[in-house]
Amino acid sequence: MAAPMRVLNRVFNNINRPYAKVLALQCRYQSNREQAVHFPAVNVPMLKDGTFTGKTAFITGGGTGLGKGMATTLSRLGAQVVITSRKLDVLKGTAEEIEKATGNKVLAVAADVRNPDAVKAAVDECVEHFGLPNIVINNAAGNFISPTERLTSNGWKAVTDIVLNGTAFVSLELGRRMIEANQAAKAGVEALAKSLASEWGRYGIRYNCIQPGPIRTKGAFSRLDPTGQWSEKMLDVLPTGRLGEVQELANLVAYMVSDYSSWMTGESGGVVQRTAGCHKRAVGHARSDDQVY
Repeated sequence: MAAPMRVLNRVFNNINRPYAKVLALQCRYQSNREQAVHFPAVNVPMLKDGTFTGKTAFITGGGTGLGKGMATTLSRLGAQVVITSRKLDVLKGTAEEIEKATGNKVLAVAADVRNPDAVKAAVDECVEHFGLPNIVINNAAGNFISPTERLTSNGWKAVTDIVLNGTAFVSLELGRRMIEANQAAKAGVEALAKSLASEWGRYGIRYNCIQPGPIRTKGAFSRLDPTGQWSEKMLDVLPTGRLGEVQELANLVAYMVSDYSSWMTGESGGVVQRTAGCHKRAVGHARSDDQVY
């Protein structure tokens, strides 16, 4: 079972990682890998310099992987960035690296999103240094692979505490403060997004979901695909014939939290690679020892 990922901002956006159900089928038809030549990744920020000058981004799980990529892109575009996770040493190294690359301030704050008091303290520190954030990205996640029938109650709790409860704690802590400051300011993350988008629009807050397909990062893939076999199979079935790039997701996030998407709220979608056609064809040819998680 893998964790979703969330994004929120005054513009509250959410990201769900659908890495959870790992496809392990022997697909007996032509591979899609050659199609990747038609879909090259553009690994540069797509918005103009200064897009986020004067704005602050608060990113959970910002020390590594996708969170680090999004933090870097928003910093390149002018934002002051606060990155949080449980590992302060990792955060400090990332903050120094981004500051050196972009010239903009990055604040490292240790916080466990499962603990509402820790979330409150992290937000207090953000406010003390930069004021209330304009952009909040709930990226903290817990990743591991497990067939549903083998998932323990502790495993379930570990994921939901980080992914669902963590998202709620951060969203509510910051949302209440934004509303009180009058900033131009329940069933799951997507339902939370739609509900808060509807309720908080009058306060100038947008809330959207992003559901990215497989994007290789060291942390997540070391747990979800340690042998690399799943990635190899994905190259055969993804319509574009390749995995996504961190910069592609970061560009989408930058757009969704910018004023260019001010009419977008309560939406769920984004960088999703659909493989349903493959599933249909492959299931009919799956051997008895093939596994689908």
